[in-house]
Amino acid sequence: MTHRTVVRALLTSAVLAAGVMLAGCDSDQISLAQNAKANQPVPPKLVAAMTEKDMDMQSPILVRLFKQEAELEVWKQNRSGQFALLKTYPICRWSGDLGPKVREGDRQAPEGFYSINPSQMNPQSAYYLSFNTGYPNAFDKALGRTGSQLMVHGDCSSRGCYAMTDEQIAEIYSLGRESFFGGQKAFQLQAYPFRMTPVNMAKHRNNPNMPFWKMIKEGYDHFEVTKQEPKVDFCEKKYVFDAVKAPGATRDPVFDASAKCPAYVIPEEIASAVHEKEQKDAAETSKLVSKGTPVARLNTGIDGGMNAIFASKIPEGNTGLSEGGDSQALASMSLARAPGTIPGTVNPPKPNLAVQQEEPVVATTSSTPSSASTRVASANASDKSASDKSTSDKSEGFFSSFARKVGIGGTADASKTTAPPAPAAAAPAKPKVAEAKPQSVVRVAPKAEPKQAAKPAPKPQVTTAAAAPAPTSSTQLAGSAPVVQTNSFDTRFSAVK
Repeated sequence: MTHRTVVRALLTSAVLAAGVMLAGCDSDQISLAQNAKANQPVPPKLVAAMTEKDMDMQSPILVRLFKQEAELEVWKQNRSGQFALLKTYPICRWSGDLGPKVREGDRQAPEGFYSINPSQMNPQSAYYLSFNTGYPNAFDKALGRTGSQLMVHGDCSSRGCYAMTDEQIAEIYSLGRESFFGGQKAFQLQAYPFRMTPVNMAKHRNNPNMPFWKMIKEGYDHFEVTKQEPKVDFCEKKYVFDAVKAPGATRDPVFDASAKCPAYVIPEEIASAVHEKEQKDAAETSKLVSKGTPVARLNTGIDGGMNAIFASKIPEGNTGLSEGGDSQALASMSLARAPGTIPGTVNPPKPNLAVQQEEPVVATTSSTPSSASTRVASANASDKSASDKSTSDKSEGFFSSFARKVGIGGTADASKTTAPPAPAAAAPAKPKVAEAKPQSVVRVAPKAEPKQAAKPAPKPQVTTAAAAPAPTSSTQLAGSAPVVQTNSFDTRFSAVK
């Protein structure tokens, strides 16, 4: 153990010296090497789990993300050469809707297959620690999709990212760091809307994203049947998994996401196993549909989700688009220990009631990504005017009341004609405050929501539970593009150690 520590210390010094030579007298190199957050050791419990599962500390890893379940899985290669599940982490917060990210500022957390190399690891993140997902990949670019700085990070705050607690991201970061020191050039990130099971495929059968989901399910199935990281290529604006050169070919196929697919084959043992799984899943999905499995609601107007373990710890907590959002489920988890520190400014997912009431026409035609983007932009532009409107509505109500008390008949009549719209306008104004706050400080959100929840019914907890299923539009919570310090360090990562 002592010998290993000495070797690692020498290696770190050598890498640091090389980095300083390349970059000159750059004090940033030293700060990276001395970064305490990035150098935290793998926790003893995880080390014990690796030993139990016959894994080496520095063997390769693979990460899978699931929005609906709000879970992040870290898989690690064991000594037999296959990947096995090391640990599942509940996701503290993710934003947007089920479905891929399409454009900058749509608050969507990406879905698909991405590659994480050392340069994407950020030890100086504004959100404790982070790594860049690599969105957009070649497939995303071929479709003209835009976006940047989509991260997996700490601080439990998301505007298009997957957010963990600081303690969780410290563990995940350390596992990635060790895999790089073991020789892994990049680890694969697989991001899904949900676990690609027959039940979920049946529930979401009418979702417009289903063609895309069926395509990435192929990669999901490749991993499930082989327990090996699937090789990912792109051609004809689609994913291709585990492709190899065709018999008789003299070189490996060259793929271009926007070009015609080259001649390739999938190894027979993989192709047959995947085909068998796909047929079995399809038959089970058809059976569930014929039995009347209810279709998942579309366009809920809820911005993202949160694992129930975190929602149960937050006043007015809600899992949003993630599972386990009913009050009984949250109450049953309230005594369980949260996996990490939840920031006081955490913003749980809530229905975007304000936009639903003010923009009913747009809400009914909001199934397309372009209209969703338009709503986000218009909601951003109207945040201040909504606040001003709330102030004028309150003052108007005061003068109407005063007129009635004084007995001015004409004014009283006028107030009767204008009074009904005032409560309707005042109601959306309050959520607007909560809607704008996640961009900076969200402590206001818990204060505004209870007042609105108290109006439909006198205070029972049921009102908050009933409020979640009410929205039927796909309007998303207004927000801006993520602002995250990247500070990537292509050739400096090794200096971190």
